[in-house]
Amino acid sequence: MKRSFNVTGSCNPQRHYMVRLDDRLEKIREDYVEGGSYFVINRGRQYGKTTTLAALEEALKDDYVVLSIDFQQMGTEDFANASTFAHAFANMLIESLEMNGLGGRAELTQPLTEVLDRDSNSLKELFMRLSRMCKNSTQPVILMIDEVDSASNNQVFVDFLAQLRGYYLKRDKMPIFHSVILAGVYSIKNLKLKLRAESQHQYNSPWNIAAEFEIEMRFSSSQIAAMLTEYEADHHTGMNTGLVAEEIYAYTSGYPVLVSSICKRIDETLCGTEGFETPQIAWTKDGVAEAVKRMLKVSTPLFESMVKQLDSYTELRAIIESIIYQGMKIPFSPDEKAVSMGVMFGFLTEKNGQVAIANRIFEMYLMNYLMAEEAVQSEVYAKGGSDRIRFIKNHRLDMDLVMTKFVEYFSEICVDKDQVFIEKFGRKFFLLYLKPIINGTGNYYIEAQTRDERRTDVIVDYLGEQFIVELKIWHGSEYNERGERQLTEYLEYFHLDKGYMLSFNFNRKKEVGVKEIKVGTKTIVEAVV
Repeated sequence: MKRSFNVTGSCNPQRHYMVRLDDRLEKIREDYVEGGSYFVINRGRQYGKTTTLAALEEALKDDYVVLSIDFQQMGTEDFANASTFAHAFANMLIESLEMNGLGGRAELTQPLTEVLDRDSNSLKELFMRLSRMCKNSTQPVILMIDEVDSASNNQVFVDFLAQLRGYYLKRDKMPIFHSVILAGVYSIKNLKLKLRAESQHQYNSPWNIAAEFEIEMRFSSSQIAAMLTEYEADHHTGMNTGLVAEEIYAYTSGYPVLVSSICKRIDETLCGTEGFETPQIAWTKDGVAEAVKRMLKVSTPLFESMVKQLDSYTELRAIIESIIYQGMKIPFSPDEKAVSMGVMFGFLTEKNGQVAIANRIFEMYLMNYLMAEEAVQSEVYAKGGSDRIRFIKNHRLDMDLVMTKFVEYFSEICVDKDQVFIEKFGRKFFLLYLKPIINGTGNYYIEAQTRDERRTDVIVDYLGEQFIVELKIWHGSEYNERGERQLTEYLEYFHLDKGYMLSFNFNRKKEVGVKEIKVGTKTIVEAVV
């Protein structure tokens, strides 16, 4: 069977190229399942939760009775009350038993059939029969529920969790599931929060028995390389799997669906196009960059979900804007609501004790999205667009001229602005000015690894040529010289000889303009506004 890269639904190693999950499954088994833990796999959209559950079910089925259900298959009417829920729940458990070849085991199915035969059931009655089923079983019973988000607005589900908790606390005397695994984007605490907005109820989760799920689900560059090695064995492209894997990781930070999306686009749509005529050319750093550029031009369920959440949670949006536009350093606290939401959705992460955008692709997409909104009424964006033709010469970007013209324009429009205004919007103006100049041909992103409290590095990629632009607030000559040295180190990392520095200087005696200096073997174009 010909395998492909999959970006929709669960992955199967027989049909898809995928990162092998053996180590992850063994760790979940040893650290959680064997000890009888109840836990939740909370990760962002398309993070491999369903794939992990399916693989885990297969790995456990010889030693456990695994009941695996998906709440997406339950309708709104099934959550109308305890009785309709009990009926639908029991029906799905019977279907799961039948799919696993256990439908003929009466000791398991009979208690569930009793639920279906009754006209009405309370949750208490449902759990009495679930307890009897678990007692009858010769093997420990595991319950898996995928897409618990589907129940996020239903009080009956919160009551169901409370029953589970009660039986869990008394399971030495009242048999019940050996382990319960829930999977979804929203945490159980946030399900409760959505149902009861009053402050006194926000943190009274019925699921405080859950073990903290700490298994890493991101892909490492070595795992990506192993997947590409399997692909290479089938296709013989001649790619450097380690180098390509590192580049994919640099853009995705191992976010599963983004990894697969890049690979799928290179494999199915990039190979054979102009500039990437052969697989050997396509499976390169340039091919990865082109695949990312194309990804950012189309709407996907993941990106649509991101926009939806930004529109719904204004505080989360404000944090993302401050990181992107101002390079703001925000201390990471998992208990801060907006930060917690961003982490839960997979948009934000913790890096060196600070809040950061989860990966470079998200940062690029969010920057594009926010700027598209700004561009509608932005004179700065319009100015960059009108100047565009003079900056592109022989298909190359003249970054020296971009810096010069921006200094002239910024000095003109911001002559009457105060320091607070410029500190808040200066970087934003430069990014808005630059966007239409490279739009459609190049990309840029903020390099999180080089941020400190006063500087932001923007990486511009235009037709394979890279430009490093450091944006910073002026804090004296000593700080500036240190920034120059740091920039040269970064240029060395990127194997570049020339870099750019844009300083927003509030000293009244400042010298506005652009000059070129030498720092060691590197050339730095310094622009001061």
